[in-house]
Amino acid sequence: MRKLIESTFVSLDGIIDDTRPSTASRAEPQHWGQPYWDADHNGYAGKLLTSADAMLLGRVTYEGFAEAWSVRSGPDADMFNELPKYVASRTLTETTWKNSTLIKGDVAEEVARLKEQPGKNIMKWGTGELDRTLVEHGLVDEFHFWYFPVVVGAGKHLFEGAGFDTTHLKLADIDRFDSGIVVHIYVPK
Repeated sequence: MRKLIESTFVSLDGIIDDTRPSTASRAEPQHWGQPYWDADHNGYAGKLLTSADAMLLGRVTYEGFAEAWSVRSGPDADMFNELPKYVASRTLTETTWKNSTLIKGDVAEEVARLKEQPGKNIMKWGTGELDRTLVEHGLVDEFHFWYFPVVVGAGKHLFEGAGFDTTHLKLADIDRFDSGIVVHIYVPK
């Protein structure tokens, strides 16, 4: 069975993104995270990406990634653009990014079906409303929380609005980078 791996950038004060509509654009990970993106960061991200042969994205992450990656070229961009992408959204009616498929019907059933297919891991970038369904149905196999050595002070917090009950996780591994990023890898207990 394939694993579903979620990867999320987190500041020390728990910020993962700006609020929508934006009240603190400084809270966007591309602003506070970029000073720490080095060879260690790129190597770890590349390892995650090459371990997967599909992506699962919520609407907000899908829209941001489609805007950023669809216009890029090079090995990483080519891989992002070529991978099959499954998009969970209650509001989108179509997808425009190459190899993207809108999940229709029950998201939990569709993700469970994807996990049962042969292949490599399925990567889910970002944390948001989709996590409620995934966690409630025990579909996330690993969480990779990238803690950056920065306090942002405003923005959307990790799992804000997800609305699920207390969920206990087990620390499976830790990766430390010279930049100060520490990746905590958690699995369901």
